[in-house]
Amino acid sequence: MTAAPHGPLVVGVDSSTQSTKVLVVDTATGEVVARGQAPHRVTGDGGARESDPERWWQALVEALHQCGPPARGASAIAVGGQQHGLVTLDAAGRPVRPAMLWNDVRSAPQSERLIERLGGPKAWAERTGSVPAAAFTVTKWAWLSENEPDAARATAAVRLPHDYLTERLTGRGTTDRGDASGTGWWATGTEAYDEEILALVRLSPALLPEVVPPFDAAGTVRRLPELPLAEGTLVAPGTGDNAAAALGLGLRPGLPVMSLGTSGTVYAVSAHPSADPTGTVAGFADARGDWLPLACTLNCTLAVDRIAALLGRDREAVEAGGSAVVLPFLDGERTPNLPGASGLLYGLRHDTSPGQILQAAYEGAVYALLAGLDRVLDSDADPAAPLLLIGGGAQGTAWRETVQRLSGRAVQVPASQELVALGAAAQAAALITGEDPAAVARRWDTARGPLHAPVSTDEAALDRLRTVLTGADALLRQEGSS
Repeated sequence: MTAAPHGPLVVGVDSSTQSTKVLVVDTATGEVVARGQAPHRVTGDGGARESDPERWWQALVEALHQCGPPARGASAIAVGGQQHGLVTLDAAGRPVRPAMLWNDVRSAPQSERLIERLGGPKAWAERTGSVPAAAFTVTKWAWLSENEPDAARATAAVRLPHDYLTERLTGRGTTDRGDASGTGWWATGTEAYDEEILALVRLSPALLPEVVPPFDAAGTVRRLPELPLAEGTLVAPGTGDNAAAALGLGLRPGLPVMSLGTSGTVYAVSAHPSADPTGTVAGFADARGDWLPLACTLNCTLAVDRIAALLGRDREAVEAGGSAVVLPFLDGERTPNLPGASGLLYGLRHDTSPGQILQAAYEGAVYALLAGLDRVLDSDADPAAPLLLIGGGAQGTAWRETVQRLSGRAVQVPASQELVALGAAAQAAALITGEDPAAVARRWDTARGPLHAPVSTDEAALDRLRTVLTGADALLRQEGSS
């Protein structure tokens, strides 16, 4: 039996690509007193990836009901959600069409045209912190306007996934600076919507949500009979999933994080905005008032699991040695920016084993992430600081050991696994306690976990990957244009 809570209860939500997870957390101790989870459904062939936003709401309601009485007694709630997705609503607040998700790469041609029209990658990076890849909301709106003009004309509100759920709770159209910074139409210099970019894609600022300051409430829960939350419960601004995970770790500047999930990311909190004209690093804002430079790959755990399934092997059944190189770009890629690419296998020999091919798939995925790590970190970051490894892949030995071999860094694996939901809970708790939400998470000791010492860097594997990726670059880009 769970002990009685020591402080008020709060709810943290992680609405991800695959499911909604809910945690009810004791603000005093950080103890998770109840949890729930309900699945989503992703559809689409080729470069399309879509979900029905109504299903996100149904999943949130289901997951909250699974939490039982603790959810009904919560004092505040916050939603962390998958970034970048385009949610279009009509005048009644209903979805005009399924949401285009972050990993929908159909807008790659629009991305290229938008970059050119604003003056090139450097102009975008200096203005918005990022060069808008196909993941970004601005490119998706441009795609929708060109390919489904009736849907664009019927749109009375444009939201991100976490915005949509927060608005369903409160009845107010709000967002936060962390998630807004991933749209491509939010300027880092002014911390406001960029009206020239909005004009470029013919989007009225009146269709966008209000950006709520980090430590303010977005509103309160309205009367919703289907929801097991009391009317008047405080609702925090919420944020994107990576910014929520950074809150969940109580992250301090300069400490690097690698998240191994459906997508893979590397990021660190910084006191300064980032502007990388190569587009490798997205210069996001965080959910507190600092910045969260981040590099992202589309292909991570799902891609490696798919290769394991094709080989008929368990995901942990890797073998050392061999000369195989696998670039697991099964759904295009974002780092490097190859939205039309497919997977590549190179270097097979008669004695190459399936386990060596699987190990090479891990290496290809990790290499793509590490390529962004140096650009993410400030020059004054401590190179000896451990790399925090989070996400579902962090629990896998093959993932951890591959990260250790290719990075040469110490790796720490926090015991807390639902860091997006925990970060949302910390943000909700801050509304109650008046603390900084990152300080709440540090008080909860969420980053605690085993520390694995550094090992010698596998220079031979890095050289193979570097050589093959350089040589295959033209081929991979040609695939995207065919």
